[in-house]
Amino acid sequence: LYVVEHASPKHVLVLSGDHVYKMDYSDMYRFHKENNADATIAVIEFDKEKASSFGVLEVDNEYRIIGFEEKPDKPKSIPGSPDFSLCSMGVYLFNTDAVIPYLEADSGEDSAHDFGKNIIPAMIKKSRVYAYNFKDLNKKEAKYWRDIGTIDAYWEANLDMVSVTPVFNLYDKEWPIRTYQAQHPPAKFVFAQEAEGGRLGVALDSIVCGGCIISGGRVQNSVLSPNVRVNSYADVRESVIMENVEIGRYCNIRRTIIDKDILIPPHTTIGYNLDDDRKRFYVTESGIVVVSKEMIIA
Repeated sequence: LYVVEHASPKHVLVLSGDHVYKMDYSDMYRFHKENNADATIAVIEFDKEKASSFGVLEVDNEYRIIGFEEKPDKPKSIPGSPDFSLCSMGVYLFNTDAVIPYLEADSGEDSAHDFGKNIIPAMIKKSRVYAYNFKDLNKKEAKYWRDIGTIDAYWEANLDMVSVTPVFNLYDKEWPIRTYQAQHPPAKFVFAQEAEGGRLGVALDSIVCGGCIISGGRVQNSVLSPNVRVNSYADVRESVIMENVEIGRYCNIRRTIIDKDILIPPHTTIGYNLDDDRKRFYVTESGIVVVSKEMIIA
């Protein structure tokens, strides 16, 4: 509150740090102004059968929000589209003078102090709150928005990127993804011994960052962060490897997330026997193995 009051902006845009999407917020701002809204929530359409995992908004024909439920058993449908529901994307635009009183009141209450659980439901009752239907600029048939707040969702979003024509396209020159990139040499793939039993350094359907060396190993359907080394005869599939990881010879890695700065010893197998993996690592409900620095690899 102090930061907002000190800066004294007319509007406040609240975003989630664990969501993946492309949005032009100026479109949402124009919608907010045109409807003389006190608050606007970005929403995305989901099949009703999938909407129960999200916060679902009920709207009138003008897209003014008249109800909100967090992960309901029976989600409300969109007017005119009975098979679809509007789910909150966790993107909120507020008039500062409209939201401050709600924040101040909530600060003195025994609540979760959460926008979705406390602030938004309170504002819907007394203020003009509208739903902005997300316009995806990926130019694909399906809108892309992912909440990567769980390990499974994080793994799935990474694997989305390595498809031949991903919906969320990192290579879209009209909308480049700008981020900090350290200086690394180009990725290198060495050993081309194509005869049976020979070493062959290859990566297929994968993203391989700078500084990586695929030294006689095989990588497929995976994401390799900077400075990863995959040694001879190792096989890495459907995995997300953080930076500065070395995978030893003859390793077999599948459906695994490996934390940074880890050396995987030669002949290690991960992701093929989940009962065995659970004794050493963390395994999600869907079978994704997580290897962190605190875990013993033997």
